Amino acid sequence: MKKLAGTLIAGTAAVAVLATGAAIGDETEMPSIDGTTIVTRVAPPEGHPLSEVISGFEFRTKETQDLELDDFNNPGFLMVEQGETLWSTVEGSAGKSCESCHGDASESMKGVRASMPKWNEAAGKPMALEQYVNACRTERMGADAWKWESDQMLGMTAYVGLQSRGMPVALDLKAGAMQSWWDKGKEIYYTRSGQLDLACASCHESNYGNYIRADHLSQGQSNGFPTYRLKWQKMGSLHRRLKGCMADVRAEPYDVGSDEFVALETYLAWRGTGLSVETPAVRN
Repeated sequence: MKKLAGTLIAGTAAVAVLATGAAIGDETEMPSIDGTTIVTRVAPPEGHPLSEVISGFEFRTKETQDLELDDFNNPGFLMVEQGETLWSTVEGSAGKSCESCHGDASESMKGVRASMPKWNEAAGKPMALEQYVNACRTERMGADAWKWESDQMLGMTAYVGLQSRGMPVALDLKAGAMQSWWDKGKEIYYTRSGQLDLACASCHESNYGNYIRADHLSQGQSNGFPTYRLKWQKMGSLHRRLKGCMADVRAEPYDVGSDEFVALETYLAWRGTGLSVETPAVRN
């Protein structure tokens, strides 16, 4: 990958035209949602490849930002409300709801989204929030698992994620074998793939702040997921976005919930260390 006159990126199979990105955000002020400050710029952790960690919020238009900053207008809150209803809905052979075990979500789920993926000793690997939800459903409630991109799962993960809004992303890489999964995720992040011969880093590390056609490239941070994406006209999970990126470079995407995507999610979460959880974020 190389830049030509600051405007062209040449890949093995394609050339994408880039233009210099507009100014991103105001470094002296942080946005606030209903009294909760959202940190969108932080100094990177030790060993981070970037000089500053910046949320995708900063790369969006003011109109899109305004949607996220107003809970009444944020279209993602339709799914949050569904998740809130499901939280107390009894399902399965055990006659339980999420609330039966976890009580008030505003207390028991605080900080959960900020630490995901999290090491699960029983599984012997880290699990994403969606996997924890389904483990509770199948093992404790005696209920059927939800599909990864179902409205029920998106609603529940959005509702749980909301309880961590404003809290800094902070993984525990010392738990279990988390470091090896971080290593695997890093390898995937920098590995070129597909007919366009591009890696995650090609766009989100080497060219963030630039435009590729109409898309203003961000650092690809994961702190807002599940996210309401205007292009989708609905909420979507991080793994859906990762599949979309792989399809865009004409690679064969991994499955949602695959070990590859969980490893990549682990590495992405670390890259966003210190950024506030924005769930449910609004993106283009």
